[in-house]
Amino acid sequence: MSVRGGLLPHTENEGRSAGSLKCLYTNAQSLGNKQGELEVLVMSRNYDVIGITETWWDNSHDWSTVMDGYELFRKDRQGRKGGGVALYVREWYDCSELWYETAEKPEYLWIKFRSVSNKSDVVVGVYYRPPDQGDEVDEAFFRQLAEATRSHALVLMGDFNFPDICWESNTAVHRQSRKFLESIGDNILVQVLEEPTREGSFS
Repeated sequence: MSVRGGLLPHTENEGRSAGSLKCLYTNAQSLGNKQGELEVLVMSRNYDVIGITETWWDNSHDWSTVMDGYELFRKDRQGRKGGGVALYVREWYDCSELWYETAEKPEYLWIKFRSVSNKSDVVVGVYYRPPDQGDEVDEAFFRQLAEATRSHALVLMGDFNFPDICWESNTAVHRQSRKFLESIGDNILVQVLEEPTREGSFS
């Protein structure tokens, strides 16, 4: 999903600004033994940002997560297996992580790219929503989303687990799904993916 006019255009020069990000997103369902496959894909396509959900990382994976030419931002799930989100960012970009403190703990990362041409900053987010997530955590994410979109262009990647949403008609069956659609509309986001992210994603 992206805000304010669709995905940002990509150019091939290494000096490009945050206004021309080329992004890749995947739900990895355990990145452990797929790191090499990911690196081959990334290097062949010259991506600026790689968003990943369900990394299934913990401290035992610290040695295997480095990718040449990229800075890694990651948030592992705490207290139980699975989950986890990560963003790899080309090391030449001027960016920093945004933090939103809440009692509830949605699985998210927000990175702000500072503009070099007096244009607005760009925020890139990655978010994993477990299928059984409750209303309180959903609401915490909606508040973060509203804050992240304030005065910024935004690209949001993730696995939201709302299979009942029909994006063509912008409708949904379940109450939580309708709340999600309402938040997406309030923040002027549009769906750009046209196929599931889990099927064929490093499986």
